[in-house]
Amino acid sequence: MTHSAPQPEDHPCPPEIRQALADHTTMTLAYTDDGGPQACAVLYAATDGPAPVLLFVTSESTRHGRALTAAHPAAPVAFTAQRDDQEWSGLTGVQGRGTCRRLDGAERRRAWRAYADRFPYVALSPKLRSAMDHTAFWELRPTWLRLIDNARGFGHKEEWSDGSGRSGETAP
Repeated sequence: MTHSAPQPEDHPCPPEIRQALADHTTMTLAYTDDGGPQACAVLYAATDGPAPVLLFVTSESTRHGRALTAAHPAAPVAFTAQRDDQEWSGLTGVQGRGTCRRLDGAERRRAWRAYADRFPYVALSPKLRSAMDHTAFWELRPTWLRLIDNARGFGHKEEWSDGSGRSGETAP
């Protein structure tokens, strides 16, 4: 008997979680390398679809770029996305786990268009556009997501996983 990998349409991400990802633009990306655990902030663009994909750019010469590259073909990561300056009673954000991989060729061109749609000033600035031509585009494919929305009640959570069994979530 053959088992196929779960497809995004088999486990669609709830619209509230997709909206929260679309509402934010910065994620704190956590990863590990030979130096231990580390985190960094990156701007991202979220794609629309049954399962979200987060697109970001970073040079392979940065610590996180080297760690992501070394974990070929896909690096396991964790992340959070939320807006700064929120009060605890209205705190909303997303926690997640997934894998990152570098995009090349047609995938990189599609990612550039999505990123420029989300951040039009990047395409309009010759300096930023030039920088984009010389940096790597990455996709983060979440395997597990948790929306925190205290505006719906303190500690309100909604979770999603892609059905792969790789969420690894054990915390309440």
